[in-house]
Amino acid sequence: MVLPLQLIMTATVQVEHAAPQLYATLNTRRTCSSVSTPRITTHYTVHSRDKDSRWEGVEMERFADEADVVIVGGGPAGLSAAIRLKQLANEHEKELRVCLVEKASQIGAHTLSGACLEPSALTELIPDWKERGAPLNTPVTEDVFSILTEKHRIPVPILPGLPMVNHGNYIVRLGNFVRWLGEQAEELGVELYPGYAAAEVLFHEDGSVKGIATNDVGISKDGSPKDVFERGMELHAKVTLFGEGCHGHLAKQLYKQFNLRENCEPQTYAIGLKESIPKLTFPGGLLIGCSPGFMNVPKIKGTHTAMKSGMLAAEAVFPKITAESLDSETTGLHAPEYAETLKNSWVWKELHAVRNIRPSFHNYFGLYGGMAYTGVFYWIFRGKEPWTLKHCGLDANQLKPAKDCTPIEYPKPDGKLSFDLLSSVALSGTNHEGDQPPHLTLKDDSVPVSRNLSIYDGPEQRFCPAGVYEYVPLETGEGMRLQINAQNCVHCKTCDIKDPSQNINWVVPEGGGGPAYNGM
Repeated sequence: MVLPLQLIMTATVQVEHAAPQLYATLNTRRTCSSVSTPRITTHYTVHSRDKDSRWEGVEMERFADEADVVIVGGGPAGLSAAIRLKQLANEHEKELRVCLVEKASQIGAHTLSGACLEPSALTELIPDWKERGAPLNTPVTEDVFSILTEKHRIPVPILPGLPMVNHGNYIVRLGNFVRWLGEQAEELGVELYPGYAAAEVLFHEDGSVKGIATNDVGISKDGSPKDVFERGMELHAKVTLFGEGCHGHLAKQLYKQFNLRENCEPQTYAIGLKESIPKLTFPGGLLIGCSPGFMNVPKIKGTHTAMKSGMLAAEAVFPKITAESLDSETTGLHAPEYAETLKNSWVWKELHAVRNIRPSFHNYFGLYGGMAYTGVFYWIFRGKEPWTLKHCGLDANQLKPAKDCTPIEYPKPDGKLSFDLLSSVALSGTNHEGDQPPHLTLKDDSVPVSRNLSIYDGPEQRFCPAGVYEYVPLETGEGMRLQINAQNCVHCKTCDIKDPSQNINWVVPEGGGGPAYNGM
């Protein structure tokens, strides 16, 4: 039996765009248009309500609640942390309130992966997972690694000990697995709040994290309050764990407040150790799972490392939270022990060993040079070389001007092996309330056309996997405008990461919006 390659098969379906966002333009000849740029970004993170007369007299007080621990994001790391906290509380006969917020309408609805799961962390967390019915039903029986050319398949041997060996792992639908973890958490008394999008980090007067605020509901597309406007709630905690739900605007708040990227080389995916992983602890909070980035790239796996980081975070904060006297220099609890514990765990050892594999592909020989490096230095030395290779910098800085590139002519989808983009979006079940401020906000509404289109030929329309961004002619025929179909957004946040102008700021939409993968 060959290790299966899971494909999402799609059918041709027509998808209606949401009401578009419009931007004033340059024309396709890169000359300035006389049309002034309209105010399109209406979100309060860009345009404050304090200066908007439409919000005068609107009740803005939030309902506030207290917990011992708040966890942002119902993914493998967040749920593992929640489960471990309640396990420890039960073992030590302590009362502990653990609340987890998740922006999806249900736990697992925003989780999409035909994952190959390494069960090491799961076995540590829930030793009897088989008896409890964990949805790990397809063990890997064989690995096949090949290089595909236009007409041939070149087999590549997988040597024993290489990260691509999957003996003992399982092929799973990660959404189903996450949903099962949610059930285990609820059985232990964890309070799960799906459909509540964490939109803002709250801080104490001393600068430490106080908790989070969830998104408001009932705001019109133009930024004005609806008759059914409802303020989000505040969740305060001794410590907040930021996991898979720490994204976009939320992450930027933390990184700015605590300078988490100091001496760190940011990437779309972290590869390992200090060059890629940010500071993990700060007063009042910790980063776990995919938030700081514990993915093992050559293994193409991060679920087991994410889960273990959540478990270690729980074990680091539990004795502090339950101590009779809270020993903390700040109002928000600081647990630097978590970072040290992680560095002494198998997670750090595993990432250290593969730290050079992905950056080794940044060489004159490209793919084949990286493969040769992996074969020599990983298989023989197991990552013990006394150096650490560097990356090329931010993904956003890697784009070349359009004038220096040759357009790629892709064949049209054949409906058998390849499928059109919008049909796949339809299968994702993605939906947002149409009359809400677009959550794809811009720092400057004029930049997409004046810079991205004029220099890079509008990369938004190519790097977005859901067809959210389109450059279309102005109604006058004298230029181009950017149209944003925000309702199609599948929450991948590629635009926030890859935008060469770093002008896009992804913020959460109303809770419950987005994809509904339902175990895909």
